[in-house]
Amino acid sequence: MNTEIVTGIMAFGMSGKVFHAPFIDKHPGFKLHAVTERNQKNAAAIYPGIISYDTIEDLIADEKIDLIIINTPNYTHFDYATKALKAGKHILVEKPFTATSAEAKEIFDLAKSVGKQVFVYQNRRWDSDFGSVREVIESGQLGKLNEVHFRFDRYRADIGPKTFKEQPIAASGLIYDLGPHLLDQVISIFGKPDSSHKILGENRKDTKVNDYFSIHLSYPNSVNVFVHANLLVADPLPAFVLHGSHGSFIKDRSDVQEEQLLQGMKLTDPMYGVELPGRAGKLTLIDEQGNKVQHLIPSLKGDYIPLFEAMYQRITNQVAYPITEEQIITQLEILES
Repeated sequence: MNTEIVTGIMAFGMSGKVFHAPFIDKHPGFKLHAVTERNQKNAAAIYPGIISYDTIEDLIADEKIDLIIINTPNYTHFDYATKALKAGKHILVEKPFTATSAEAKEIFDLAKSVGKQVFVYQNRRWDSDFGSVREVIESGQLGKLNEVHFRFDRYRADIGPKTFKEQPIAASGLIYDLGPHLLDQVISIFGKPDSSHKILGENRKDTKVNDYFSIHLSYPNSVNVFVHANLLVADPLPAFVLHGSHGSFIKDRSDVQEEQLLQGMKLTDPMYGVELPGRAGKLTLIDEQGNKVQHLIPSLKGDYIPLFEAMYQRITNQVAYPITEEQIITQLEILES
């Protein structure tokens, strides 16, 4: 294989256009070679010369492709991952990786047997807001953490058009939509919990799947982490709340990458990934005299390119990919518990 990784994308809908193609196109180590477009053919207008296949089977059969991005409905991930690996391709799979931890283990084992790499697309590790949270935790300024909340609130009372999210089938519901994002962020910092407890709710009119969840993760030394998501929140609470022996940190969800990409902003724009003014996190510390001292903590620039760079380094130089098999298995075990 050449050092240029020839890449195909299974679907050129929103995620293909927004979360994958711009980054594959920008990174010099990848070549955006082909996509699947079952109906409308739009990719060539954006990326001249790209191949647009009518079927996923044709994409998988393309012998020039080294890496396939699996961004199809959740319940198809296991099947397409299996087929792509057996065809000799590396794979990048969107969240949720699979519906169960057993399926995930089977995919990882198959990849080892055929000598190919498996990557999971957990892009929100590189959100600007989460970057500031990680930085504050790693600085030690909060002292020993005791209570941590990560949440993702939206107000979407109507039943969405994506049936694979709204019908009671494998890997559907809010728990498999936003749960992987929140759990991955937690696991990337705190690791595997000692125990977990999950609560699901169905609150929208005519819903057939969960649209609320809360998960309590217990860690050693009395560190309690809570992840929540709710589709009926008109006034969202702060996305990140951390309490420790020396103070607290509060941060709203403020990463702008998805919105900017949807609006067509180029990755080369100097404002790409830069949060809007007034969105800094608030760090409140207790000094030696017992007084509160507050600081505003600006976020780092958000950028998903490091995920693609990590893939490139793994394939070409065998550098460890930061989203590990063990972390994904842990995430799925919590989701399916």
